[in-house]
Amino acid sequence: MGKVLNSIISVYDKRGLVAFVSELSKMGVKIYSTGGSHKMITEEGIKATKIEDYTGFPEMMDGRVKSLHPKVHGGILACRNNAEHMKSAKDHGIEMFDLVVVNLYPFQSVVEKGGNMDEIIENIDIGGPTLIRSAAKNFRNCAVVTSPDDYWEILEELKNNDGTLSIETRFKLSKKAFAHTALYDGYISSYLSLINSSGERIKEDPEIITLQFTKKEGLRYGENPHQKASVYVDRASSSGTVVSAEQLHGKQLSFNNYMDLESAKNIVSDFEKPAVAIVKHTNPCGAAVAESLHEAYSLAFECDPVSAFGSIIAVNCELDEKTAVMISQLFVEAVIAPSFHEKSLELLKKKKNIRLIETGSFAKNPDMDWEFKKISGGLLVEDSDRRIISEKDLQFVTERKPLEDETHDLIFAQNLVKHIKSNAILIALNGASIGIGAGQMSRIDALEIALKKANKPVAGAVMASDAFFPFRDCVDMAAKAGIKAIIQPGGSIRDKESIDACNEYGIAMVFTGVRSFRHL
Repeated sequence: MGKVLNSIISVYDKRGLVAFVSELSKMGVKIYSTGGSHKMITEEGIKATKIEDYTGFPEMMDGRVKSLHPKVHGGILACRNNAEHMKSAKDHGIEMFDLVVVNLYPFQSVVEKGGNMDEIIENIDIGGPTLIRSAAKNFRNCAVVTSPDDYWEILEELKNNDGTLSIETRFKLSKKAFAHTALYDGYISSYLSLINSSGERIKEDPEIITLQFTKKEGLRYGENPHQKASVYVDRASSSGTVVSAEQLHGKQLSFNNYMDLESAKNIVSDFEKPAVAIVKHTNPCGAAVAESLHEAYSLAFECDPVSAFGSIIAVNCELDEKTAVMISQLFVEAVIAPSFHEKSLELLKKKKNIRLIETGSFAKNPDMDWEFKKISGGLLVEDSDRRIISEKDLQFVTERKPLEDETHDLIFAQNLVKHIKSNAILIALNGASIGIGAGQMSRIDALEIALKKANKPVAGAVMASDAFFPFRDCVDMAAKAGIKAIIQPGGSIRDKESIDACNEYGIAMVFTGVRSFRHL
């Protein structure tokens, strides 16, 4: 590639455009441009040729057709060392274009702002991606620039290299350009796959899923030191997520930190009252709700003070100073909250390494909230388990009905147990977990662990199970420990055995009809 002599400018995002094109013009680069770009450039006194004047074919159909012309794409795609290409260009009066500067209509932002179907369709760019792909394909002869962030680096190289760009720079720009159009088309495909022709959401799973993630940063390692890892941002996600959150203090987040933060945030986001979750290895070692955040923290911490060492803590409202004082007395890897009170931030920042993560309001978008599990050769996709159990979901199946305070604890326990790795049993009292059995191969083992881990007598407490009881053994053990009420999905062919056992012991049992396995 020789000197950059001719350029095409056609951009929606006009940040830095005038200054960039002004410098190109001073270097003797001839400017060809379309509609709005041409207007902005020439109003600043910079000489530029309209594409329609060059092609002899006017822009039309509200700008839908302007750059789709052989005299444009021939000048971009021609191989300069191919005699046949150059002869065709000469025969048809085609100029060679050495630099193409293009960015695209803001389809994603129009969707996110709630544009109507007509507005959304009009923001599907056609000419722009075509220009970009032509130039990116022919990077040996033409450079393509898709981001204003690259303008000054390009100018610097042109100035330092007698108006030329190295093959390394052109190839880097080509890769960036193809990624740009792939992300753009991918977002369009993903959005359209979720709606009908009227713009209304459809319930069916799409036939093709286009995943779009951009690298945020490399991590020191993955789950273990011998594994490489990075964190990527979902381009379709909104604010209020773990990845979009702002880190206010502390060391770089690790792979395991991210996993635990996600688990902890998901737990507390299910509750309206002030809630605290203390998480270790994605399982809660304590969680509670209360009238105040510091009360909830105290109750959550009491569940398992030993396991709380080196944990991740999540709260669902602003972290106040009183709660921060309590947290500061414990070694904690990270704290995640919608916001931090100025005093709490000041206090916790005295701990050098603690990671403080501020999300803003937690994102809740069930329409596009899917979970992906990579398996060899494919991907499992499911809706996230956002089901919140309330009193209206309860089926009273025993002679004794739960008391009002027992009902509140049962609902709390069931909405918490779904966040614990299956098989899972949770024992709760007064809006707090007091014993947790997680990730066991049998349900009776999970109950034994929950009872063993309980930090206080469980007599009078309630118990939640993430799936039905296949035998009455869990009821027998719960009764012996003094459990007064049980919540479970129901649905076993042996349900009657468990119901009869509860009636023998005077235990209240309720069914939800909702299983909550967690196999992460």
